[in-house]
Amino acid sequence: MAIPSLELQLQTLPDSPGVYQYFDKEGKILYVGKAKNLKKRVSSYFTKSHDNYKTAILVKKIVEIRHIVVATEQDALLLENNLIKKLQPRYNINLKDDKTYPWICIKKEPFSRIFPTRKMIKDGSEYYGPYTNFKTVNTLLDMIKELYPLRTCNYDLSEQNIKNYKYKVCLEYHIGNCKGPCEGLESLEHYQSQVDAIREILKGNFKDSIKSFKQKMLAHAQNMEFEEAQKIKEKIEVLENYQAKSTILNPKISNIDVFSIVSDESMAYVNFLQIAHGAIIRSHTLEMKKKLDETDEELLELAVVELRERFHLTSKELILPFELDFGDKIKVTVPQLGDKKQILELSQRNAKYHRLEQLKQIQIVDPERHTHRIMAQMQKDLRLSVEPRHIECFDNSNIQGTNPVAACVVFKDGKPSKKDYRHFNIKTVEGPNDFASMEEVVYRRYKRLLDENQPLPQLIIIDGGKGQLSSALKSLDDLGLRGKIAIIGIAKRLEELFYPGDSVPLYLDKKSETLKIIQQLRNEAHRFGITHHRDKRSKSALQTSLETIPGIGEKTMIMLLKHFKSVKRLAQASESEISDVVGASKAKKISDFYKTIPK
Repeated sequence: MAIPSLELQLQTLPDSPGVYQYFDKEGKILYVGKAKNLKKRVSSYFTKSHDNYKTAILVKKIVEIRHIVVATEQDALLLENNLIKKLQPRYNINLKDDKTYPWICIKKEPFSRIFPTRKMIKDGSEYYGPYTNFKTVNTLLDMIKELYPLRTCNYDLSEQNIKNYKYKVCLEYHIGNCKGPCEGLESLEHYQSQVDAIREILKGNFKDSIKSFKQKMLAHAQNMEFEEAQKIKEKIEVLENYQAKSTILNPKISNIDVFSIVSDESMAYVNFLQIAHGAIIRSHTLEMKKKLDETDEELLELAVVELRERFHLTSKELILPFELDFGDKIKVTVPQLGDKKQILELSQRNAKYHRLEQLKQIQIVDPERHTHRIMAQMQKDLRLSVEPRHIECFDNSNIQGTNPVAACVVFKDGKPSKKDYRHFNIKTVEGPNDFASMEEVVYRRYKRLLDENQPLPQLIIIDGGKGQLSSALKSLDDLGLRGKIAIIGIAKRLEELFYPGDSVPLYLDKKSETLKIIQQLRNEAHRFGITHHRDKRSKSALQTSLETIPGIGEKTMIMLLKHFKSVKRLAQASESEISDVVGASKAKKISDFYKTIPK
């Protein structure tokens, strides 16, 4: 598949945190970077001149931009580190060495030690993090130290060694930082209960700890110890912004391949994440053109086989959104919650973003293809016999039964056709009767189209539930159009779609493009109707007040209406301003009239 132009790639980047990768014309990786906002960060490379010679050369070589979307800026930082170490891009200087971000380790041993480390040793110990800076690590460890006195020595505190009095308490015991488990002065059960509490803190469950810190901060402030209070405040801020888990680096998930899929009428997009040694080291999205009515299961099965061969993957476990069988040697996991569910959701997010970017590119490069795709999707979603290229939507507007009006808005090829919009003043209905009003305007609209031999829509949308839909159907029956035009009603509260003769409403996916277009039609009809209703009320109010002034006729009222637009503006106008419109004699009568009305 041909690589789109750089301009097109930039236009369709998401406004999300993530990592971007630059490739040259030969497909070689040039640079890996992180961003809080991918679109802004990547675009900045191409919208300004670079004083740095190396950056200027880099920009000239860029042909393709790939990216991986993540949840937070911290995850972007960690993923950037992983990819630079794995891919060793030519233009990255930092992060190529073997240094890694720090973790907090709970050592697997009697009377567990808790300490920071950059290395993970697979001996059953627990590792929390990684952390993007040591400030967070030190704050957590300081808090733990204040709350729970733990040992810092590296003695082998086995039950036998303690019984034999092999070790003696040190200074940490005498200053109150340790309870002396080395001499049997603290039981293993009590010590490990404290470790359990610390484990919860490292998972992010530290409401009680923050509450304790706030009490200490207030106590320091009341005692005028402001420096101490400020130190505690800084710790609270770090803890409140603490990210307990990273999806990007997770020692519990290792040597696993993750696959997810999103699809539409014509294409499927399969995202793949490779996880080795607890870190994401590769992401790729495969585009698949549908040939028949293939299911997502069938497409994903084909994609998994192809991607594993292409990237020479040998992992024995796959994380998938649904069950598939790849033989006895490969374990398939469909996670419902926890760390593996999070990593699957990350893959799904990347597949969705990739699909959106492809759709945006098609919309820019080939608008007709984009329109055809949306129309085909609407035809399928709404169970129509033809594509709804011409849609009309009706809405009634009245306030307490006054000045009832209706609006008809028209969409052609999924876009507003404002020259075809129509207003209706209700003529045959007395009082607030939405059902009868709908029956009248639908009849008038399509009677006129038939009389003038104008094209009819493929779909009519009625803003309202079953009642309004039934009223509109009566008009179609009277005109002999029942069955010739598809008609549905949309109820506001739950976005329910009602079909004639079907008591069970249809619910569309809240994120579907079909529902978005229907909502846009409904909202546009409501806006257009309300605008006309306000204009009519204003005109009515103006006429009502002016009719009581002797010597002011219909022509004068129309002139005033055109100029001042509303009765309020007319009442606030000066006599000279009114005189410019209708002359001095009438202006004096109007001005004197409004002076007698209490403000």
